[in-house]
Amino acid sequence: MTLSSRFLLLSLTVLSGASVLSVSPAQAATSDSAEVAELRREMAEMRHEMLSMRSELRHRNTFPTNHDGRPASDRGEAHSWKSAHAAAAHTPNDYNGSPEAGIAFNQPAKINYHATGDGRPASDRGITSSWEDFKRASADTEVVQVGGMKIGFPNGRPTIQSEDGKYAFSIGLAFHEDFGGFMGVSPKAGEAKGKFNGFTSNARRLRIPFTFRYKDWVANVTPDFGAGNNDGTVGLYEANLNYAGLRNTILTVGYFQPRVTEEDSESSNEFEFMERPGITDIVRNIAASDARFSIGGLHYEKRWWIGAYFTGQQFGGRNASGYYGGDGAVSDSQTGGTFRVAGRPVATKDWDLHLGISAISAFKPNNGTHGRSFTLSQRPEVNLGEDSLLGTGAITNVSQVWAAGPEVGLRWKSLVIKSEYYHIGVNRSHNASGQSLGNLNFGGWYVAANYTLFGTPRAYNYKEGAFAAPGVKENQEFNPATGHWGALEITGRYSETNLNSQPNSATGIRGGNQIVWSGGLNWYPNRHFRVMLDYNHFIDQRTNNDGLVNIAGRNGNSVAARVQAAF
Repeated sequence: MTLSSRFLLLSLTVLSGASVLSVSPAQAATSDSAEVAELRREMAEMRHEMLSMRSELRHRNTFPTNHDGRPASDRGEAHSWKSAHAAAAHTPNDYNGSPEAGIAFNQPAKINYHATGDGRPASDRGITSSWEDFKRASADTEVVQVGGMKIGFPNGRPTIQSEDGKYAFSIGLAFHEDFGGFMGVSPKAGEAKGKFNGFTSNARRLRIPFTFRYKDWVANVTPDFGAGNNDGTVGLYEANLNYAGLRNTILTVGYFQPRVTEEDSESSNEFEFMERPGITDIVRNIAASDARFSIGGLHYEKRWWIGAYFTGQQFGGRNASGYYGGDGAVSDSQTGGTFRVAGRPVATKDWDLHLGISAISAFKPNNGTHGRSFTLSQRPEVNLGEDSLLGTGAITNVSQVWAAGPEVGLRWKSLVIKSEYYHIGVNRSHNASGQSLGNLNFGGWYVAANYTLFGTPRAYNYKEGAFAAPGVKENQEFNPATGHWGALEITGRYSETNLNSQPNSATGIRGGNQIVWSGGLNWYPNRHFRVMLDYNHFIDQRTNNDGLVNIAGRNGNSVAARVQAAF
């Protein structure tokens, strides 16, 4: 009990005793004299103790004490004590008190959701990771706790999870709005003008990934409100179930985009250009395009990556008005598969060397309106609603389509150089008259160079077996007042795709040859936003399969920009 508390208690006792003794003379006469004398003696003792305590209190007010009750030993401490009391006299009372962490009573509380990491863009799809990886990502970002739930931004994506992290739900965004146009694409004599707008726009991707997690089980559903080359329709990018409970392994079933080629293994939020090189886009569409039914898995280590999938039809493939252009007459759906392996033999602070092989096959193409047929085509590496200048048309009597080729990539500090080559084979059976049709062979390649002018440069992402976009750390985010400008990279690319095979033969294909020279700038004000500017110069040889649009060869230019948001 403190000294002041004891003093108060004794004061009350004395007052109580005084009230007891303040009785009438008649009552005192009837009281026992011995009891009265005893009470008076006790009161005298208490009065003496109160006088001693009062003297001690006066002494303490004169000489301040330390926290352990000892008197202050020097003038500096006494001065601090007096200053503190003087400051307290001018400080208004705070009846709320100091709030607990995570709870604010009308008082500002700083919550930092992006405290660590390189600040690279979030993925354009549902994020699938093991429960342990998810918990580590959650630990790297502060969260607000509401009851038994936590709200935070692991991997840069808004996420609600249970307190133990077993249950989680996240919602993301991949928003790509493109705008620009074409110059110098005038038709030659006898050619149709074609659709090459001087200026137009296209919602290239409007994906909203929904991810549901229970421990190591993850379900992803990602609708896409963009439509590739022409916006205005709504489709599905993915809907799959994943198990990530095995070490560095993800098993998947459902509508999915299997990763094949180095370029396609990167998220579209991280592309060096707005579009993939023509050859890699053709290759992936053989059996690994968006929303392709898939069963398979991948495994990664810091020095190597491997993945393999069995694939089936694309979402809406049996619907004549399907999002990806289906065929209502399909009587036997396509089956196929993908395989990719990549290694990282050199991995240092300044150097990364990537070597890989990708292979893909449609074991059995769709049997639809044109029998078992297959079409290969590509636009001039920009998607603004234009016509394709490169295409085989529908190749009939196809028994199998396959492609394979090497991947090479090199990073030195802020410079990344990469290249891929792919050979495409189309195996054909007999035509209606029983004539044996020869196999067809196509191919293409590209080489690209990228340099980060400022900001955190591109790095190798071993979980994808590919290179990741530049990063913007939180203290480097765009803010002219502090002299920070985010990240900026310059990039260039040459690509060539050849869809001619036996072009002078009656059973051959003249699909054309396309060369595209590209240059671009990408600016990242922070990890969630990006602005891209691309210039393409394309040179296309004639083709027999685009009507009158390209019967004599067509050259042209395009300038396009993209604004991107990624969560």
